[in-house]
Amino acid sequence: MLLNFLPGLAGGFLLGWGPIAALLLGGVTYISSSGIAARSISDLGGPRVTESSIVLSILVIEDLAMAIFLPLAAVMVLGRGVGAALISISAALLAVALALLLAARQGGRLSAFFSHRSDEVVVLGVFGAVLLVAGLAQRFEVSAAIGAFLVGIALSGPAAGDAKRVIGPLRDLFAAVYFFFFGLGIDPASLPPVLIAAAVLGAVTGLTKIWTGWLATGRAGISASRRVRAGMALVARGEFSIIIAGLGTDLGLPAELRPLAAAYVLFLAALGPVLVRLTREPGAAVAAPGAR
Repeated sequence: MLLNFLPGLAGGFLLGWGPIAALLLGGVTYISSSGIAARSISDLGGPRVTESSIVLSILVIEDLAMAIFLPLAAVMVLGRGVGAALISISAALLAVALALLLAARQGGRLSAFFSHRSDEVVVLGVFGAVLLVAGLAQRFEVSAAIGAFLVGIALSGPAAGDAKRVIGPLRDLFAAVYFFFFGLGIDPASLPPVLIAAAVLGAVTGLTKIWTGWLATGRAGISASRRVRAGMALVARGEFSIIIAGLGTDLGLPAELRPLAAAYVLFLAALGPVLVRLTREPGAAVAAPGAR
């Protein structure tokens, strides 16, 4: 975590920002894009390849870390004090623990409940569960994104496959709409002043992500080229980075945070998949893209 969080934190202080804004920038640089990385995994040969499994594990750990980081950051941005921060973090940890326990002990029954031969039933059931849990998570300031993520963890087996198949187009649509609204809040004239900072930060944290993949796959007994390629699958940033950048832009934090995060995410979202494809071994099997 520190490999990818500290460059953003340090970058915030070097730009003259306060500790809260620097903390948010550290969160922006820490978290990889699960959606883009999942697509890049197809270029690694699919989820059965050793380094692909390790990349997926890293993505899950990062997303779980957001269950703690997002409520903590929200409380700090709003200035609610240590007590409120502890309550939010405790609620987040409890939600994560309950979701993991439910997935481990009742995952089969839960998936059977949502599995159905009718696509309409699958869409309404899963989508309703996501809205319910995300709404409850938002009510307790755990973050709606984390609530939806926990529902995804709890589903497995045929229900997970059906959900991916029928809700995949909605995922892509809503992701596009989210980024559209984020773009509406950015003045194009605000991007040029932050391009150099975004490029430098992207170069540094791109290397730290590659290093993360290299270290994580070190004990798997795979070749150096495959270890590097696993790290490259983690380079892209995306949805969570945008969410973090949007936390404080309307609450007196530096106005440069949003355009810097936008330029940074666009740079690495484009660069990450390109790096993976350029380093793919000739003749490697390409599995159908998955998404998490």
